[in-house]
Amino acid sequence: MGKTLFEKIWDRHVVQKVPDGPEQLYIDRLYCHEVTSAQAFEGLRARNTGVFRPDKVFCMPDHNIPTMHQEQEITDPVSRKQVETLKQNAAKYDLPYFGIMHEKNGIVHVVGPEQGLTLPGMTVVCGDSHTSTHGAMGCVAFGIGTSEVEMVLASQCILQNRPKTMRITVNGKLAPGVSAKDLALYLMKEMTTGGAAGYFVEYAGSAVKSLSMESRLTLCNLSIEMGARGGMIAPDEVTFAYLKDKEFAPKSAAWDKAVAYWKTLYSDEDAVFDAEKTFDAGQVPVMVTYGTNPGMGVAIDGTIPSDGDGDFTRALQYMDFAPGEKMLGKKIDYCFLGACTNGRIEDFRTFAQIVKGRKKHPDITAWLVPGSWSVYRQIEAEKLDEILADAGFELRQPGCSACLAMNEDKVPAGKYAIATSNRNFEGRQGPGARTILASPATVAAAAVTGVITDPRTLMEK
Repeated sequence: MGKTLFEKIWDRHVVQKVPDGPEQLYIDRLYCHEVTSAQAFEGLRARNTGVFRPDKVFCMPDHNIPTMHQEQEITDPVSRKQVETLKQNAAKYDLPYFGIMHEKNGIVHVVGPEQGLTLPGMTVVCGDSHTSTHGAMGCVAFGIGTSEVEMVLASQCILQNRPKTMRITVNGKLAPGVSAKDLALYLMKEMTTGGAAGYFVEYAGSAVKSLSMESRLTLCNLSIEMGARGGMIAPDEVTFAYLKDKEFAPKSAAWDKAVAYWKTLYSDEDAVFDAEKTFDAGQVPVMVTYGTNPGMGVAIDGTIPSDGDGDFTRALQYMDFAPGEKMLGKKIDYCFLGACTNGRIEDFRTFAQIVKGRKKHPDITAWLVPGSWSVYRQIEAEKLDEILADAGFELRQPGCSACLAMNEDKVPAGKYAIATSNRNFEGRQGPGARTILASPATVAAAAVTGVITDPRTLMEK
């Protein structure tokens, strides 16, 4: 019997198996940000233990940093302390550190792939659930807890129970104006937020193969919102072209050797998954959410259903929505483009295409936040910043920003935010904030109209 992509990578990294217990898994890359690492480093000090393989660990702050005036001291004392602590720990253990204003700083799940730090065939972990993003590069990537971060720091290994495998095949072609974000929201609506619980998901099919690298990263990022342990896509020529000449990617003969191995990373034809799901890409609409979990989604031209996933009644009360209402035309107060879900150059190109020649609606507060300084520089190189400025938008500095209420970018209570981020939980973007998840194009359409608008009506024919 053949092996799945997941099994090929996982099996290659098993150091030993505990009888009737978990497996000891070797980890190729550990990313540390400021929120979940402090206690792990404190554990090392308490046990007088060092970092086993410092060159396999990369540190960068992203959650707590401001997205304006990063050259100044962080004003919030808690955020400042967390960022300073990460810097001190990186220095103490001689770990690579991309601090605030560093040319390689940004959201860890954006920086890793774009710098070639995340490569096919790797095992990748971080104290952050959306580590699943990196699986788009053809690796096994998943979030871990603080005690597990300490475990990897100390031994470069982790104890893990092997998850089940699921393949989600999406055949056909996405309709014009429908993005990977819409596809992910559609899958969550169809499968619910618990539909992939306990599984590691591989995305396959012609629709997935046709996605750009940035779009694949978006899709794998949102695997967690279906309850999955992680998501992954087999590496191919799209992956190799994206990684070619990245700073930390292999070079010369090492590149050729690496690609030869990467080309073996696919699920064999006779591989058996624990579960299989198949979808038609042509059925995927432009999506928005109406509730307080990412699975509460609906076609943008549809109506809010009469029941749904999770605590449906409470969710509608929180959002001040009602069954049967249309989502089109609902007033928006804040627009957020960014996060590890949609903070890449492709997302800013899409946003700029929609707003070009138009003006930001006067009632809208817009936060446009690149996922990294590399994305920021690319925006400038392509003069997208000029298009945004002409339309009345201001480009902010990189960081997690309004994806979560851990920095200054908080949506006020009762206000509606349409966001490209990954979660719409109660208070996720600020106490009492109401979040609607959508694609970069849909956020752009709302930014210039002031209401939820089908972006296809604003796209050039």
